[in-house]
Amino acid sequence: MSNPAYKRVLLKLSGEALMGDDAYGINRATIERMVADVAEVARMGVELAIVIGGGNIFRGVAPGAQGMDRATADYMGMLATVMNSLALADAMRQVGITARVMSAISIEQVVEPYVRPKALQYLEEGKIVVFAAGTGNPFFTTDTAAALRGSEIGAEIVLKATKVDGVYTADPNKDRNAVRYSTITFDEAIAKHLQVMDATAFALCRDQKLPIKVFSIVKPGALKNVILGEDEGTLVHV
Repeated sequence: MSNPAYKRVLLKLSGEALMGDDAYGINRATIERMVADVAEVARMGVELAIVIGGGNIFRGVAPGAQGMDRATADYMGMLATVMNSLALADAMRQVGITARVMSAISIEQVVEPYVRPKALQYLEEGKIVVFAAGTGNPFFTTDTAAALRGSEIGAEIVLKATKVDGVYTADPNKDRNAVRYSTITFDEAIAKHLQVMDATAFALCRDQKLPIKVFSIVKPGALKNVILGEDEGTLVHV
């Protein structure tokens, strides 16, 4: 097998990706397929941490949260990410991969609190670390959590798994002439108003010189291709 291009990575999964074709919640076949991709990468010796969203269960900016205090809605979203993280870790356990869920908000009967040295120790031991509850603060997205945790653990790259296979000149679902970028700089992405990540996450990655790779979680084998350094998705760099 080819050598991985990265030793330690932070994978950002959207909560919506867990829904598969369902309207809500966690689709079992989808989570099993994702875990199979993750397991393949883990067995290559790559140290892998994951941040997952909660949009399949609850979003602070969703219609269901209308009229609700924004901070309250965001805390509910954080709890949704804890549920997703537990589901992900359990699916990994069933395929023989050891995962540890670490939460930014304290729910010690359910998951252990996030402690950076402990997270680094788990990664060095070959365990997958799933960071739950975003940053632990309202008004910050799980994209920002991915940028923050990626920086904290010394990840070489943030892998943003989406439903499209990269960053395009326009929305590929609306514009048939949209072209995928293979690489683009942070400054170009900002100037062209390309929605790679939210602005806070994007600025943090740029300041830390932490590259972002945007790729499709739906495409089989895409995660492995990214890890092997192949031309998959879009690389956003300094």
